[in-house]
Amino acid sequence: MAAKKSPPAELSWRDDPLYAFGGPFIMFMTGLALVGFFKQKEGTVFQTNPEFWIYPLQTLVCAIGLAIWWRHYQFKPLDAKSIGVGVAAGLLILAIWISPQWLFGAKPRLDGFNPTLLQHDQSLYVGSIVMRMIRLAIVVPFVEEIFWRGLLMRYLIKDDFTSVPFGQYAMHAFGIVAVAFMLVHSMADWPAALVTGVIFNAVAVYTRSLGACVIAHAVVNLLLGVYILQTKQWGFW
Repeated sequence: MAAKKSPPAELSWRDDPLYAFGGPFIMFMTGLALVGFFKQKEGTVFQTNPEFWIYPLQTLVCAIGLAIWWRHYQFKPLDAKSIGVGVAAGLLILAIWISPQWLFGAKPRLDGFNPTLLQHDQSLYVGSIVMRMIRLAIVVPFVEEIFWRGLLMRYLIKDDFTSVPFGQYAMHAFGIVAVAFMLVHSMADWPAALVTGVIFNAVAVYTRSLGACVIAHAVVNLLLGVYILQTKQWGFW
């Protein structure tokens, strides 16, 4: 009589790939939700604009999450092709986001996260910009690419997503991820966000490199951050 197989042991939250790939994104989205929860119509600048203290905490928490689960991501060494495609994609996406003003006379995006509200305290002002850029150009590219392309695009192909090679193409997964990526942005940004999602997905399929996707995302976010600071169009944050 054959011995009964014991059920597989449950993975801890540190060892479960689903937590690893989805956890930092959930942390990030929770931070966004907290802004609306704490926002007040009157009070100090930190009460009317809670993102000034929530975003730095969000950045720190997400960075800790990435560090805890880093071994799950298995970034491959980047070759010249992956780097080149990532940089080119980032530059193309940047042009897509800012070109409507040049081509179609779209109104400037002046309303949004405005660090000049803290100019009365130079250390707070500089610190807010530094933390915002770290969030924009480092933490967000890792958090979003690990979730959208690393988890969801593969999970839609197979529940056991870690068995699916990164960048494997399936039409339904490609389309759903592009649309979902669009929907998490504000409605005004939907056209640009949809095209951006398609390009990021294409980078994943073409290079089969999560690192290339992170580079593309980091390039566009870093340059967009510089553009925002130069033009004071805080709505692009």
